[in-house]
Amino acid sequence: MSDKKTQILEATEHLLAKHGFDRLSMQMVAKEAGVAAGTIYRYFSDKEDLLSQLRSHVVRQCATKMLGGFSHNMSLKQQFVTLWLNAWRLTISRDDNAINREQFDSLPYQNNGEQRVAEREAFSAVHQFFELGIADGTFKPLSTDVLSGIGIEPAICLARKQVKGIITLDETALDGVINACWDAICLHKESEQST
Repeated sequence: MSDKKTQILEATEHLLAKHGFDRLSMQMVAKEAGVAAGTIYRYFSDKEDLLSQLRSHVVRQCATKMLGGFSHNMSLKQQFVTLWLNAWRLTISRDDNAINREQFDSLPYQNNGEQRVAEREAFSAVHQFFELGIADGTFKPLSTDVLSGIGIEPAICLARKQVKGIITLDETALDGVINACWDAICLHKESEQST
């Protein structure tokens, strides 16, 4: 990606986090990026194209942060804890990336196959983690999206509540929540056979 294009995307990311979709204008982006308004149109056909590419940029950045310190060489439980805590910290951080991810996620659902494929690729290591856990019998035989929804996504939901002051989770409480989420995705062979 060219430096100018990255500069424009980062300026847009900052402005979007600060002002939201409705107040964002191409003139604001040009000023924030330190480029002429016409320069933006060398890289993006219009505001919609800029926001579409920004969404992909935000997803890639989010995935990079989610996978910080993550390795398939760790035990499944260590991988899970790493992913869970990364999701928690990213949401708690309230940085531009976290704010914009929330904004894009709150848009009305659009059946955009291209965006879904790009997001799946960005988070492929997370899906692979769940697939490995299913294959070795550790995780319930559910789709990776469902396992992520009941295993990792509570970190994001609870972090948002903590940011709003609705709840306060200290380290001990976080450990308990992480263990509860782990327990929710794990296959419990003995107890399930007796029911």
